[in-house]
Amino acid sequence: MHPLTRWLANERAQIFGVFTDIDDTLTTEGAITPDALQALSDLKAAGLHVIPITGRPVGWSEPFALSWPVDAIVAENGAVALLANRNSLQPLSGGREALSKLYQQDAPTRAANYARMQQVGSRVVREVPGAVLSEDSPGRETDIAIDHSEFVHLPPEDITRAMQIMQSEGMNATVSSIHINGWFGAHNKLEGARWIVRELFGRDLDAEIEQWVYVGDSTNDQLMFEAFPHSVGVANIRRFEAELSHKPRYITDGERGAGFAELAAALLAARSR
Repeated sequence: MHPLTRWLANERAQIFGVFTDIDDTLTTEGAITPDALQALSDLKAAGLHVIPITGRPVGWSEPFALSWPVDAIVAENGAVALLANRNSLQPLSGGREALSKLYQQDAPTRAANYARMQQVGSRVVREVPGAVLSEDSPGRETDIAIDHSEFVHLPPEDITRAMQIMQSEGMNATVSSIHINGWFGAHNKLEGARWIVRELFGRDLDAEIEQWVYVGDSTNDQLMFEAFPHSVGVANIRRFEAELSHKPRYITDGERGAGFAELAAALLAARSR
């Protein structure tokens, strides 16, 4: 991982899109800080696409999709997207037509998977001492999450055991900075990124991936670090460094939201040269 200052200005100047994790990348202690929020605004004002992509649930993501200056939020590890002012898509309930949801899976598949996931979640809670479903679980539609570091603490061996149970049930499983996520389906953060670029812009992400950057902080960002030629870890990723098979190319000096703001400033500085 090279210091962010090593990223050449001519490469930064070619970036027109930012994919970013949310927890502990955009947010600090669970909330977005003023500097990170301003960084989102500055990137959008400069004409860059900005798309957070997260393991957090769609319900948790709704207020941010409405209030943050982003193109969309892709939630639940690539399964569902929230888009502001896209009235041609399915409106949310409660009259909030300003926000729409787009899914990778059809409704019958989601319903069948949901029922299976609840059974797996119950098994994990039953078989792994101290395991509990995440507090944001009521907002989840296409995955389950076990809390390991947000409100409870699970030791590494229990995190591994929870993942093994999910995988033994045919689920995909990944670990973020706070949760163990499991789901049925072929989607993941990278497939979600490809999907949303097709849906929003009618383009092929792989064909233009050198003009995008990915920003993250945890082991569940490794697929993105591997795929994106331009990838950045905020400084707090160092706590997972020994576990990373694929590391970000660059690392910021600042942690969490401050690190994201540092990245945004670097991109904007290169465009203004």
